[in-house]
Amino acid sequence: MKIAVVGAGAMGSIYAGLLSEAGHAVWAVDPNSAHVAAINANGLSLTGPDGTRLFRRIKAVGTAADIGEVVDLVVLATKAAHVPAATQSLGPVLGPETTILAMQNGLGAAERVRQNLPDAGSSAASAASAVHVALGVAQGFGASVRGPGVIAFANMRLMRFGETEDGDSPAMDALAQIWREAGFEAQAFANLGQLIWEKFICNVSLSAPSLVFGQSVGGLLSVPEQWRIALACGLEAHAVGQALGVPFSFDDPEAYITDFARSVAGAKPSMLQDFEAGRRSEIDVINGRVPVEAEKAGMDAPWNRMLADIVRAKEAGLS
Repeated sequence: MKIAVVGAGAMGSIYAGLLSEAGHAVWAVDPNSAHVAAINANGLSLTGPDGTRLFRRIKAVGTAADIGEVVDLVVLATKAAHVPAATQSLGPVLGPETTILAMQNGLGAAERVRQNLPDAGSSAASAASAVHVALGVAQGFGASVRGPGVIAFANMRLMRFGETEDGDSPAMDALAQIWREAGFEAQAFANLGQLIWEKFICNVSLSAPSLVFGQSVGGLLSVPEQWRIALACGLEAHAVGQALGVPFSFDDPEAYITDFARSVAGAKPSMLQDFEAGRRSEIDVINGRVPVEAEKAGMDAPWNRMLADIVRAKEAGLS
């Protein structure tokens, strides 16, 4: 299979490394020229619970056009804010059999992809119109970029795949099998919307609070006042989801969120990593998305609105 991993940050690099070792032709597409050069010169170094591995079969490029051919699978692993530009650049690699797997945090990932596929007047439009857009959920890896070509992660968690509409899908079953053969725990789900919301309430609990307080997940857990605020954000999102009819798989959201946080206590949420690196975060699709969803249910979301406003205020000073 020919695979383009677009957005070779911490998670994208993990996908590219393991998929390449399974015998697929894999391109890692990223604008970070130092990262691209390091992968091509020295390979990709991944350090996880089982030690460090070096992956030398990845072809790293700066743009999708540099691939030079149509691919079977695009793993879209950029931040949500970069999805429009990344999707618009995919024309040269899209064919009628291509699947785009959207892996973004937050809600609305598939919609952002579809809204930014090549326009009807472009040469890539006919291929884009046939593109299959699907969703993926990765959670709890605790991954970070340590330097050009060097990635670390804390856990190898279950990867979840599904269609944008609920229902069984042989295509998603086949996709999950490809990822399992590459060494991932992977499974196709008929109800991925539920799982996206279950990840969403955890992201909401940890993301903005980590940036506001400058804390790792374990740091938030260790300060009762900070953890109460973090938990309030997650419980508020859970209440909104319930009002919208999300069939959560658990009865105790506080225990669910707390158990997840404890499992990644050593991790620093990507929102805080972005801020420390001088990058704008995904606040609009995580904590900032809760008031949007709440309005659909005739509700308010004051905790998440307040935390999102604080993050935006702190980010206002970034260039």
